[in-house]
Amino acid sequence: MIKEVSFKGSFVYLDQCPETNFPEYAFIGRSNVGKSSLINLLTNRKDLAKVSGSPGKTQTLNFFLVDEAWYLVDLPGYGYAKISKKQRERWKRMIENYLSKRPNLVNTFVLIDSNLPPQALDLNFINWLGEAMVPFSIVYTKEDKSKPGALQENLTAFQTRMLESWSEMPPEFHTSTVTKMGYDRILAYIASLNEGLGNE
Repeated sequence: MIKEVSFKGSFVYLDQCPETNFPEYAFIGRSNVGKSSLINLLTNRKDLAKVSGSPGKTQTLNFFLVDEAWYLVDLPGYGYAKISKKQRERWKRMIENYLSKRPNLVNTFVLIDSNLPPQALDLNFINWLGEAMVPFSIVYTKEDKSKPGALQENLTAFQTRMLESWSEMPPEFHTSTVTKMGYDRILAYIASLNEGLGNE
């Protein structure tokens, strides 16, 4: 259970990010995947990350210090179409620079909407993470909103598509912000990684 969370700032450039030895855990996904809701659930805060029905609200690298021990980093969503091509490229560079060059980054949680069949944007982004050797996990969101048959069909299809390029699946987490399913497993996973680093 997270006890204390403090917002440390929004940044655009890598050299603006906090100078710290704390491990960092990034959260990213397609626009409107439910990222803000998941972050609020993980931190047990109702409005830590702004929840919006309009995608594209997160436009910077947002750093939150958790229990004076690690950073949760809220990244902009990818695939948001209602911005200029120039702005989209700027976001892409910002995200890729952070993910590929930030030494403190321990794991990137990639959020996948379980209501949808496999999306090329998600698969392409995941393949880029592999090419850039960025460690990551998969977080399936909104599992309460699908019929059981459709949910399993989407999950199986996504895993099948991933295994076309990957020899095995990364760690996977199944979540719902309505039933609060899965958030404790994500926190336990972060705690285990911190323990392995000597940070508890």
